[in-house]
Amino acid sequence: MITQSWRYEATLCLGGLTVCLLIGWLEGWILLAVVLFLLAYVGRHMYYSSHLLVWLSNPRRDLPSGNGVWAEIFHHLRLMRRQHSRRKRRLTKILKRFQQATEALPDATVVLNRNFTTEWFNKAAGHLLGLSKHDNGLRIDNLIRSPTFVAYLERQQFDRPLSMTAPKNERIQLEIRIVSYASDRYLLVARDVTQIHLLERQRRDFVAHASHELRTPLTVLKGYMETLEDIPGAVDPAYQTMLLRMEEQILRLQYLVDDLLYLNRLETAQNQADRQKPVDIEGLVREICEEVEHLQQPHATITLEITGRPKVIGHEQELRSAFTNLIVNAVRYTPPSGKIVIRWHQDDTNAWLEVKDTGKGIPAEHLPRLTERFYRIPGSDEQNPTGTGLGLAIVKHVLNRHQGRLAI
Repeated sequence: MITQSWRYEATLCLGGLTVCLLIGWLEGWILLAVVLFLLAYVGRHMYYSSHLLVWLSNPRRDLPSGNGVWAEIFHHLRLMRRQHSRRKRRLTKILKRFQQATEALPDATVVLNRNFTTEWFNKAAGHLLGLSKHDNGLRIDNLIRSPTFVAYLERQQFDRPLSMTAPKNERIQLEIRIVSYASDRYLLVARDVTQIHLLERQRRDFVAHASHELRTPLTVLKGYMETLEDIPGAVDPAYQTMLLRMEEQILRLQYLVDDLLYLNRLETAQNQADRQKPVDIEGLVREICEEVEHLQQPHATITLEITGRPKVIGHEQELRSAFTNLIVNAVRYTPPSGKIVIRWHQDDTNAWLEVKDTGKGIPAEHLPRLTERFYRIPGSDEQNPTGTGLGLAIVKHVLNRHQGRLAI
């Protein structure tokens, strides 16, 4: 097609020039004939060029048929226009379906630009976040004025979701996530977790009430057991082993209730920064080690390695509980001939407490579940009969409240 159009263009040019030269030679003004031909040839190109410029400014206008190479140019432009129209209709359908899908989502979805200005949001955003059609083009923190949300947006640490009440309805609990995409856009997704929040609160209340109710009978049982032990001959020697096992299980239940109550307090207590203070890590760890040494005899050799500035801002009792669980675990699961190394080190931004022992270790398949409540490795009862399976869950909660994490 291109070859034919260029062949036609060359024929037109050479044929026109030949005719003009012949007429000029017959009439005796060859130069004038050449000039007239060139003017006509250039004028033709300018005519079609002007039509092309007019069409580019308004593609809805019709293109002339043209001839020569211009016929080929206009033909391809018409094809491109038709392809563009089909592609535009297809993209419009896809966009419409996407908008219909996002409108049907129960989660609020908001598209933000790099300055956190709203560009688009679905119907659920109006219900959950209180946005209206006039809010496009405004910063999201001017529309959601919750101090918690504003602080979350300023920190720009979007790896963790934000829990907050809905701006227009305090009975609705939201979980907000902000995801970066396309290098200069953010997607804000707000999910209604009111029912989950309610169930979680009911679970915590049940655990708290049940634990409180268990404390009284456990105290009574423990008192009776101690009384039987103190009275000479009160228990037949044949039942002494049974009595010891009963006392062991009562002690385990008491530890379980205490851990459940403490875990419940961690989950429900507000993490108030004004209650935090500098904690002397070196003194705290040394105290814990001294207490553990009196708790279990004999025990593995404990070595402390503390470097840097051993102080952090935090809740001392919570950190004591977390560190105690880690160190006690190491002592209970390490034979007396083994070694335990407790190391504290830090840099300008982070601090680490490492507890390393030479016990028999934990199979890799159990590692992901160690912080689950009540999860215990099969066979661990032999080494730690009073264990509750809540120690590492407590450690995880304490570290979360101190913006930390547990690595095993």
